[in-house]
Amino acid sequence: MTTSVQLDRTQKRFDLWDINGDGQIDRSDWNAEAERILQAFGEAPGTPAAKQLLDAYLGMWAFFADKAGIDEHTGALTPEQFNHIAEEHILENGGAGFARVVTPTIQAIVELVDVDGDGQVNPAEFKSWLDAIGVRDVNPLEAFAQIDANGDGQLSVEELVQAVRAFHLGEIDVPLLGR
Repeated sequence: MTTSVQLDRTQKRFDLWDINGDGQIDRSDWNAEAERILQAFGEAPGTPAAKQLLDAYLGMWAFFADKAGIDEHTGALTPEQFNHIAEEHILENGGAGFARVVTPTIQAIVELVDVDGDGQVNPAEFKSWLDAIGVRDVNPLEAFAQIDANGDGQLSVEELVQAVRAFHLGEIDVPLLGR
């Protein structure tokens, strides 16, 4: 059963990704969001890390377009379509397909923020992540501790993917994919 918190967060995600504000989301909106994140991290277009993030965002878009039965290059999703797909594939059925779709995006952001190159995110890198995506109303240290499931002082890609899903389920209040 989907809760009002889950529906609210899904709608806010739609609104965030509707970059041009036309009431629907399409490939250009997802591309613009990836470019905004790259700019916030100070990553130059065309670098391998930039290409990885752009490909990951467009991969998420392709997943939504496929599930909606629209052309990924010319189609657009309405809020109702987006909410239905999010509910079915993120909120219900144990997150069927969710990790497969979100993991490349999380991995790409880890590549951008992981200054020590260990493949994980430490508390300072996590703060940089939140700053870059525009999250201002979360205490970074408290949020980090909430996500660090194994308590090792590092966030793995798996822990971060689980945190994105937990956010959309209303279990935590840390929006890792944007304000």
